[in-house]
Amino acid sequence: MTPESGQNPGRVVEPTSSPEHQPADRVVVSYPADLSDWGRFQVEKRSFRAFLRKTRERARSGDVWEEFVGVGCCGNTLDVPLRVERVDGGSLIDEETEISYDVREACGLEGSWRVQSEGGPNRA
Repeated sequence: MTPESGQNPGRVVEPTSSPEHQPADRVVVSYPADLSDWGRFQVEKRSFRAFLRKTRERARSGDVWEEFVGVGCCGNTLDVPLRVERVDGGSLIDEETEISYDVREACGLEGSWRVQSEGGPNRA
């Protein structure tokens, strides 16, 4: 490399040094304000954060992850739309990536005891 090229001849830039090839330091994920206390308890558990780190390879602001949260005590499922609000660092998720939560506007999520009762949602 010559000085005329405008490049620093002492620095080698690898293709993997771009942000999309670097691990994320922190990923801020939001859930809807109408998520029940039980649902919040589920997604904020250490084990659920570990699950996200193992099942998601990367995160980009605006990504929406539809995640199964659990069945509760009555055997009905609750799926929660998690939205990536911010990514600090690169976009790759690894075991060191911190997962934190924020609350966003309600979206009509029916995730309280109603999700587990006859009066609950009847979506197929």
